[in-house]
Amino acid sequence: LSKDMYHSAAILFKQPEFPTKENFESAMWIRLQAISDLDAKSNRYDPRVDPDPSSPKFSFSINQEALYIIGLHSQSSRVSRRFKYPTLVFNPHHQFEALRQTAKYDNMKRAVRKKDVALSGSVNPMLEDFGNASEAFQYSGKAYDPNWQCPLKIHHAKT
Repeated sequence: LSKDMYHSAAILFKQPEFPTKENFESAMWIRLQAISDLDAKSNRYDPRVDPDPSSPKFSFSINQEALYIIGLHSQSSRVSRRFKYPTLVFNPHHQFEALRQTAKYDNMKRAVRKKDVALSGSVNPMLEDFGNASEAFQYSGKAYDPNWQCPLKIHHAKT
């Protein structure tokens, strides 16, 4: 956990290239499952969030730290999510909570959504504030049916 307020970690993959957003999405969930399974061997889940991907309080956890994930790839339907290489960006959940506590969150949210409208013509329909819907719907950037079930299975010991 960094003491800096704003930070992210990104993993870029040179291979494989994904011809469709569905290919990226499938590979993303396989990679996140592998990361979660490895983490579960030596860490508990962050107790500040729910490990159930269907819960509105769900957030991914590594080393007992809740993380919001952004998937980027060249075939994303969202222009703001397009990147030459498949990429997973990990953002500590606590920095969003800190923004809420300092009343900076709404300004950041407005700026991000304004840029999204400028790039893609609309706000990403999958965006929700934490606690309104599972953030798993937002990870790949793909628009999901409301009945979609996240394929992630959390195997961490209960906190």
